[in-house]
Parts: sequence; structure tokens; C-alpha cells
Amino acid sequence: MAAVPAVPAALRRLVPGRRQPPVEVGVTTAAPADTAADQTSPAPPARRRWPAAVLVGGAALWLAFTAAHLVLSGRWWLWLAVDTVPPPAFLLVPLVLGVGAAVSRRRRTVALLAAVGLLLGAGLSGVNIRWWQGGDGEPPVDALRVFSWNTGYWDSGGETEELYRVLRDADADVYLLQEYWYERGRPTEATLDRLRAEFPGFQVVVLGELVTLSRVPVLRQVPVEPVGLPPAVAEAGDEWRYKTLRTDLDVGGGRVLSAYNVHLPVQISPEHGLLDGDFYRIMRGQHAQREPQWRALARDVRDNPHPVLLAGDLNTTPAMGDLRKLPDGLRDASYAMPSLYPASWAHRPGWPYGWRLDWAFVSPQVRVHSYHFGDGRGASDHRPQQLSVSLPGRN
Repeated sequence: MAAVPAVPAALRRLVPGRRQPPVEVGVTTAAPADTAADQTSPAPPARRRWPAAVLVGGAALWLAFTAAHLVLSGRWWLWLAVDTVPPPAFLLVPLVLGVGAAVSRRRRTVALLAAVGLLLGAGLSGVNIRWWQGGDGEPPVDALRVFSWNTGYWDSGGETEELYRVLRDADADVYLLQEYWYERGRPTEATLDRLRAEFPGFQVVVLGELVTLSRVPVLRQVPVEPVGLPPAVAEAGDEWRYKTLRTDLDVGGGRVLSAYNVHLPVQISPEHGLLDGDFYRIMRGQHAQREPQWRALARDVRDNPHPVLLAGDLNTTPAMGDLRKLPDGLRDASYAMPSLYPASWAHRPGWPYGWRLDWAFVSPQVRVHSYHFGDGRGASDHRPQQLSVSLPGRN
């Protein structure tokens, strides 16, 4: 007798007389396939997309601005208005964008743009990355104490006595002073007599608004002559024509140090707004004054056989390309400065010092043992620069 085939369990569960759905042998049933729209996540609503777009756009614009600034600053007079951007912005803006990238849907794009902007602009931020170097060691006994200061219009605001106290307390060997202006810009003999009385034993060299006082012998004084000044400026007087006074100092042992006392013209007029046509007229005129001064300064330093100390109010921030106009070989003395962010000028009295407009540069032969910004005690809107420098060996 033939064996009866086994009945599948599924068929045995069928109830006789009751209609059941057909069963297709060998066919596996499945749920309907998801549509393409179901397989992908839904697009975020517009209110979630716009922050990412803003961050990407902002990072791209800042990168483009930084690149344009590197190319145009110091080369196009109209960019002088942009040069007023606070230098820390070149550090802080990319960092803020980088923080925003962490919560952005397009974090990689934002982070990349911010990183490139930071890399390009870090050198413009005014941060003293060499603050830890500590200068050239302990000063020798023959080191010079140098005091450079934009004194801010003597005898014009009642700060004269405090100004003299600041100068005396500095006890420097060499003073490089700018804005020695009063009584309509003309020195009076009485004021010069007091200056000599306050500093007995010093040689006093005056050129226009510049005063150099030296305890060591002055071998030569050189007015650095600019070429190509606007005629009205060149004819206005020495205080407008000359912005650099060079004095060659005998520091002993046959060694000579050339001290450059510098005050370059300001680039803009804060009394006029961006929508005022006079703002741009004045700015272009100031550019026409600055450029000949830069060229004359660079030419004289380049042709000078002596070691150089150049200090003063350059009216130039760390973010401005004008610093490229200094001769090759000069180095910023801030490697001897302990401050991470050196700043010497405040926008208004009582405000924090936010900009560095005052600088000191030295040639390779000059050693800088210390450098810091002092306290003008309200006699000026600039802080004084105080340095200790020396020349090695003897000629």
C-alpha cells in the first residue's frame, strides 16, 4: 500500500467549510515596498535650514574679506577706511564661526571656511605670539633706557605738569617724543627753556612736533626729508613736513645707534561719518601725506650703515599692510614684551586700550632686553613705550 503524503501543517489548520484565502506554495508574502520618499528623511523645515545657510554665508564672506584685506591694505587709499577694523576681529570672528559650526547641519563646510580665515588672518590680530621669549636676557651696564611717547599737544589741556612728572619718573637715557605742539603748533622759547631745565645734562633736539632728548652724545641730527608731499602740506611748516627725526647717538666704544623718532599722519578723520564726502576727501589727502613719509623713512633706514632703533606713533595697527613698507631686516621689539595683546591707544579717554598704534623696531645688531607700555596717567591718549636696549661688543 502506497504511503499517503504528509499534509502540510498549514493545510491541516484549515477549517472545513470556511473560506480561506488562497495559499500560493513557494511564494513568500511581504509588506508593500517603501516608496523613495519614505526611505529618505524628510527635508528640514525652512526655520531649521536658515541658520546653517547664514553660517556658511558668513564664513565665506569673512574669508573673502580677509583675503581682500591682505591684498588691498597698504596699497589702495580707499581701504584705509577698512583698516580701522579692530585687529582682534581677525581672530575672534573665525573662532565664533568655528563654535557655530559645532551645532550646524553643515559643520564641515563652516569649519573649513573658518579655519582658512583664521589661518590667513591670525597674523593681523595683534596677538603677540612671541611674548614668552623674554627678550635678549639681562641688560648690560651700558644698556640704554629708551622712552618713546606721543605726548598729545603740550600745554593745551591742563596736563602739562602731569606730563613732566611722567617724563621725570621714567628716568630714561633717551626720550623720543611726538606731538610737541602748542600755541598753534609753534614752539616757544620759554617752553624749550623749561624742557632744558627739567632735563639738565641732556641734549635737546627739536624738529617741528618731534623732540629727542639724549643723555648720551648726539653725533648727528638728520631731518628725514619726504619727497612728493602735497604742496600745501610741504609749505605749512616743519611740524607738517617732517614726521621723522633721526639722531645718531654715541653709545660708547666707537659704537653708534641711530634713533628714529617717528609720528606718521593719521589716516582718517573721526569727525566725519562714512556718508560724509569730506570723510573720503580727507582720507585721500592723508594718504597723500603718509606715502611720502613711509618712502622717506624706508629709504633712510635702508641706506643707514648704523644699527637702528625706530620708535614712535606710526598710526598703524597690526592689521594694516602699511607695516610691509618698513625695510627688510627690522624686527618688532615685542619679542621682549610680556603682554599677550599689547595695546597703546584708546578710542576715548577712560576706555580700554584696544589698538596698538605705537611701535618699536630694531635692526639685527640691537639687543632688546625689556619692552613694555607704561602709564601716561591721563596726560595723553597714548601709552608710552619703555625699552632697554644695547649694542654688543665694540667697533
